[in-house]
Amino acid sequence: MQRPPGTIAAPADPADRRADPPPPADKSGDPGTARVLPLRHPGRWLATAVVTVLAAQFVHGLVTNPFYQWDRFGYWILRPAVLDGLVITLEVTSLSAVFGLLGGIVLALCRLSRSPVTRAVSWTYIWLLRSVPLIVVLLFLYNFSALYRTLSLGIPFGPAFFTFDESRLATDMAVAVFGLSLTEAAYAAEVVRGGILSVDQGQHEAAAALGLPRTYQFRRIVFPQALRSITPNYVNQLVGLIKSTSLVFYVSLLDLFGTVSSLGSTYPGDIVPLLMVATVWYLVLTSLLSVVQFYVERHFSRGALRALPPTPLQNTRSALRNLRTHLRKESLA
Repeated sequence: MQRPPGTIAAPADPADRRADPPPPADKSGDPGTARVLPLRHPGRWLATAVVTVLAAQFVHGLVTNPFYQWDRFGYWILRPAVLDGLVITLEVTSLSAVFGLLGGIVLALCRLSRSPVTRAVSWTYIWLLRSVPLIVVLLFLYNFSALYRTLSLGIPFGPAFFTFDESRLATDMAVAVFGLSLTEAAYAAEVVRGGILSVDQGQHEAAAALGLPRTYQFRRIVFPQALRSITPNYVNQLVGLIKSTSLVFYVSLLDLFGTVSSLGSTYPGDIVPLLMVATVWYLVLTSLLSVVQFYVERHFSRGALRALPPTPLQNTRSALRNLRTHLRKESLA
C-alpha cells in the first residue's frame, strides 16, 4: 500500500529487528593463542601397527629360519659361476630390449600406416607372437635347422646369391636373443602405438600445417611426446623380459637361472640358498631398472609439468628438514 506524499514513515519496532549474532567468545582470552588440534586418525595408526608387526615377523622368520642356510647363501652369491650367468642374463636382456624396441616401433608404424597390406601383416604378427608362449618360440627356433638346413639371399622365386649354414648361425646366444626379440617386438608394438595415439591430435595438425616432412614430424614432435607414455609401460615390459630370460635355459644357454639350476643339481643340499641367490640378483636388476625409469621419466616430463618430481636425495633432504622443524616446535611447546 503506497504512502501519501509528504508523510514520514514510522520507525520500525525494535522487536521486529533481527539482532545480529554476538561474536563467539574466545575462552582463552587471546585469539592469537588459540591452538588448532589436528584431526585424529586411529584407523591409520592401527593399520600401521598391524603392518609393522607383520613385516617384523616376516623379517624375523626370514633371518632366523635355518632352512634358508644364509651361510651357504653368502658363499654362493658372488661365486664366478653365478656371476658368469648374471653377465649372460644382462647380455640377453639388453640385446633383446634394443632389438625388441626397434621392431616394436616398426610394427607400430605399420599398424598406423594407410596401407591395408602393412596394417594386416603387422596385426597378424602381433596377434601370432602374443598368442604363442615364449618357451614354444624358443624351442621352435632351437630346432629350426630340422626344417631349414640352409638360408639364402637372392631373387624371390629365383636363383640364390648367398647361402648360409643355419646350424652355424643359430648359436645358443643367437637363438635366445632372436626368440626374445621376436616376442618382445610384438608387445612393444602395442606400447609404442598406444604412446603415439596418446599425443594430442593438434600436435599432428600443427606439424602438418608447418609443412614439415612426416619423418621429421615423427622424430622431433610426435615421438618425444609419446615417450612420456611409452617409458613406464615399456619399462614394465623390460621387467618381464628380465624374468623371461630364465627360459633360455631350455635352449642350452646357462644364464643366471640356468646356472643356479645346474648348481642345484650338483649340490642338492644347497638348492634353497641357490634359489635365494637368483632371487636377490633378480631383485637387484629390477631395482636398478626402476631407478633408471625414474630419471628417464623425469627427463621427458620437462615442459609437461610445472615442477619436476623430486629425486630421492631431494625427498630425503625435505624429510630431514621437516623432522628438524617438528622437533623444534615440540621443544618450544
